[in-house]
Amino acid sequence: MTVSVFDLFKIGIGPSSSHTVGPMKAARMFAQGLAERDLLPRTAEVRVELYGSLGATGKGHGSDKAIMLGLEGEEPHSVDIESIEPRLHQVRAELQLHLLGKQPVAFVEKQYLLFKRTSLPYHPNGMRFYAFDTNGEELYARTYYSVGGGFVVDEGAEAGGSAE
Repeated sequence: MTVSVFDLFKIGIGPSSSHTVGPMKAARMFAQGLAERDLLPRTAEVRVELYGSLGATGKGHGSDKAIMLGLEGEEPHSVDIESIEPRLHQVRAELQLHLLGKQPVAFVEKQYLLFKRTSLPYHPNGMRFYAFDTNGEELYARTYYSVGGGFVVDEGAEAGGSAE
């Protein structure tokens, strides 16, 4: 993979690209995965677990905000900064978010966005995403790692993971 200087300098919504840019990209990748598999219309609820460094300091570094915005389809380089707080307020007040801006799903932040201090095997900045249908059956799950500089590795991708 070729990396340019423009790949190394990221613009994000928080103090750390590992805690905001990476999680926002991972959340969006997860929502896109649902859409690609035609699971978006069947998804009624999503759950996210943040591990290691993300679990320990993620709330203070904005990982929670990045996850919610990414699930809604936002990208770090194009999110409207002025819309962030009103949108997050709406998600929290309505107890739902809209996957990729389309599919409304239940999202009670304290229940569905969990901060765990233990680490996953591959990297200290791990994230697990789960989607469930109206019966509570798991539809889709992915594990991602925010490996620094806003880069994300998908643990389940072919050939041992893909970086984005």
